[in-house]
Amino acid sequence: MASPDKQQKRAQRAKAKAQQNRSGRKKGGVNALHPLLANPLVNEPFDDVEIDLSTFDFKDIEENGFDPAHFDDLFQAMRVGEGISLLAMCLIFLQYPVLELVVAEESEDAAIDFMMGLLIVYRGMFHGEDEEAAVGWVGSDTFQRAYNEASMLLQSKYNRSASPTRD
Repeated sequence: MASPDKQQKRAQRAKAKAQQNRSGRKKGGVNALHPLLANPLVNEPFDDVEIDLSTFDFKDIEENGFDPAHFDDLFQAMRVGEGISLLAMCLIFLQYPVLELVVAEESEDAAIDFMMGLLIVYRGMFHGEDEEAAVGWVGSDTFQRAYNEASMLLQSKYNRSASPTRD
């Protein structure tokens, strides 16, 4: 387990990286990627949510699981997104700052397990599905297509914001 100081430094780096990714973007250029990114509920939906990444302890979650109440802001935003489309829900999910931290700082297997856990809990809360049904949903072609498209859209969006603009 990493020392609290190291965990705090990781969280600060991830938070700074996420802020850097958000602050360097031109709002107008993003919309050209996909119409959903013109919607503030879908594009950067957690900008106004206060999330203290320095207190996030992934090792504790690995050892003891997570309390769904700690992720209520994510689940509520996903629910709104799902009301728009599955793609919107996936875009929201992939922009969650805690998820960005886990993907950046943890092993691929640990990050996937965490993401699966969040998606399974979400499906249980809002769709009454058990774990088997939720895993089936995540593995479905429909979900996989939406998830992959969301991932590619966000990658393109971040690549655009990182490249110098041409006048």
